[in-house]
Amino acid sequence: MKVLITGIAGFIGSHVAEKLNSLGHNVIGIDNFSDYYSVSLKKKNAETLSNQGIKVISLDLCIDNIAQALPSDIDYIFHFAAQPGISKHSTFEDYLTNNIYATKNLLNYILRYTIPKMFVNIGTSSIYGLHATCAEHEDPKPISNYGVTKLAAEQLVLSKARLGELKACSLRLYSVYGSRERPDKLFTKLIDAGMHNRKFPLYEGSLNHLRSFTHITDIVNGIISVMGKEKVCNKEVFNIGTEAEYSTKEGIETVEKLLNTHIDFDILPPRLGDQKRTNANINKARKLLGYDPKISLEEGLKEQIAWYKKSILLFKNS
Repeated sequence: MKVLITGIAGFIGSHVAEKLNSLGHNVIGIDNFSDYYSVSLKKKNAETLSNQGIKVISLDLCIDNIAQALPSDIDYIFHFAAQPGISKHSTFEDYLTNNIYATKNLLNYILRYTIPKMFVNIGTSSIYGLHATCAEHEDPKPISNYGVTKLAAEQLVLSKARLGELKACSLRLYSVYGSRERPDKLFTKLIDAGMHNRKFPLYEGSLNHLRSFTHITDIVNGIISVMGKEKVCNKEVFNIGTEAEYSTKEGIETVEKLLNTHIDFDILPPRLGDQKRTNANINKARKLLGYDPKISLEEGLKEQIAWYKKSILLFKNS
């Protein structure tokens, strides 16, 4: 199968590309190499993929001519490209452009030049809002520009499926961690703080936040499980995460245990738009996709710490 991955140089997209390539699929990826976080880290991911024979194209969905750069015989599209997170440095226009307009431009290309077996939109638990404990049919109540625009992008994709213009589904991912995690995310920052005796920037009140921390291995398996299930997945939304729930405090203590260290905090004001609780309701994914996450938090963090130690020079230079 020929597979297109947008945002291929990012954390999750790069892992999905590797997995699909290992299964014998022809993987093509695009990325705009934005400076939301270190471009050098993304370029390292792209280099790793290129060395495995995966084609990576530098392309911005918002401004570049997609049809000139991409083939017209794509079988599956996995759409990761987005403005992530709830950074105070990101404007509403950043989210609007990179989450909604970019998705619309990608859909325009698809509907004009290629009709894939399935368009797989990558959503987020942030769509649900303050407490992401819902089943997929429950009303989303996003509280951040990120959540609002990701919901809009998701519905834009699903609207085309409802109209019968293409087959599409959306996967709402929960608190993903593991090797290649972005440097602004919880565990990469924690591991860095623990290994270099730095204070960890902790948002006030967040120790008690609850999360379905889901290792990248389980996330990748959930994402690719939709392939070959077009009839089951079309027009549907699936939660992809783990039912295990941990507090941020428990996450910190697990990192401290594995590094055999103590991490001090630099207390910051509460972060606007931060979720209080995410707990993945995956009954639907279990039943229809056979999704079954297995990686424990401690096991997953061992993997991430080992990766970070191998990559430490790259982080120093980024």
